[in-house]
Amino acid sequence: MTPTQPLATATRPTPVAPPAAGQPYEYRRAPLVEPDWTRFPGWRHVTRDQWESAQWQRVNCVKNIKQLRTVLGDTVDESFYADLTADQHALATMSMLVPPQMLNTMVPFAPMTTEAFLADPVRRYMIPVASDRRTDWPSHPYASRDSLHEHDMWVAEGLTHRYPTKVLAELLSTCPQYCGHCTRMDLVGNSTPAVDKLKLTLKPVDRYDAHITYLKAHPGVRDVVVSGGDVANVPWRNLESYLMRLLEIETIRDIRLATKALMGLPQHWLQPDVVEGLERVARTAARRGVNLAIHTHVNHAQSLTPLVARAAQTALDVGVRDVRNQGVLMRGVNATAPDLLDLCFALQGEAGILPYYFYMCDMIPNAEHWRVPVWHAQQLQHDIMGYLPGYATPRIVCDVPFVGKRWVHMLTEYDRERGISYWTKNYRTSIEQTDLEALDKRYAYYDPIDTLPESGQDWWTTHRVDD
Repeated sequence: MTPTQPLATATRPTPVAPPAAGQPYEYRRAPLVEPDWTRFPGWRHVTRDQWESAQWQRVNCVKNIKQLRTVLGDTVDESFYADLTADQHALATMSMLVPPQMLNTMVPFAPMTTEAFLADPVRRYMIPVASDRRTDWPSHPYASRDSLHEHDMWVAEGLTHRYPTKVLAELLSTCPQYCGHCTRMDLVGNSTPAVDKLKLTLKPVDRYDAHITYLKAHPGVRDVVVSGGDVANVPWRNLESYLMRLLEIETIRDIRLATKALMGLPQHWLQPDVVEGLERVARTAARRGVNLAIHTHVNHAQSLTPLVARAAQTALDVGVRDVRNQGVLMRGVNATAPDLLDLCFALQGEAGILPYYFYMCDMIPNAEHWRVPVWHAQQLQHDIMGYLPGYATPRIVCDVPFVGKRWVHMLTEYDRERGISYWTKNYRTSIEQTDLEALDKRYAYYDPIDTLPESGQDWWTTHRVDD
């Protein structure tokens, strides 16, 4: 079969450099383009019908180095594969799982070379290699597998009650794609040589029943984030049943579906049975006055294509109130003002997705090369203000252990030399209901040690964690 052409073959317009006395950032509209997947040796004969099939995308996900070689052919050299092998064997906290849709947005409009692939921002967090990671401080001394202590706050298997009026419902522990920086790396995905993953033990039906029972018994909870893993991996009839049960609880007023697959596997959200089912849920939510939204996870403008925009618009067309983005700040990926603004303009102006949050990357093992210090996040929040519409200007937040999301300027004290910021909170988590001092404590968050002045790095070198 002769392959059909992709949705568009034009290249992105070349950015125009701002004049010397111009604005720090110059907006230039960049319409979305679906990169030509046939540029990859392994996909030269893939048709558009195949590409737009969710089943084909899932079957052809890249799960290991052998499959990556098949797709890339000889466009990258052996040094890259050796680098990747070293990471997979000793450092990676997530196993490899990259849908073709995501791989196709790596080096999308330039010749594929080893150097270009290594430098690509999407590759840097989806297919990390050993040379990406730091050797001086690969992990912060206070890094932990469950850095936000979500498992500690389970009130039923997979149900985290962290905020007074909100819960996180983890329906499953798999995704259509595995991100290297995943904050739930202790539970989500396959075990790796570096991490023996926890397992959900209940049958899904029993897990879902336990969630519903808890929510019916706790009318103070009004907001449910339905996540995992990724809800795109829940069979639709099971997900629809769960959502309809949530909608029967009178006190639930907000439901948010968390799915990176809206970007990583938009083909899933364009399947007729999923679209029709989502419309049934959205109509029921609207009739009952419940806000139904989709939260996705896009970290770089390259990841946005016409298929992603079509999936987002379809969700809005069938009655989903909002499609919002929650990205993660990462060095080498998006931690500059131009990168964030390019992404936000593409989200809001081209894909119909509202920029919502950018989280600072969490303190999980082997993630120090991605994390940024609080002062850097504060500077980024300053630098992106005034360019976007107010409603589409994302908040940059620090997810402080035992506290939760805090705007990056909300700290109460900051030791820049040692990279320790202190935060307070105004509510108790589910594990602090009897702790009378919980609201009077200060909670610490830690900058990457390599970003500290030499005196601060020396302090961490000579002090034990328990000092």
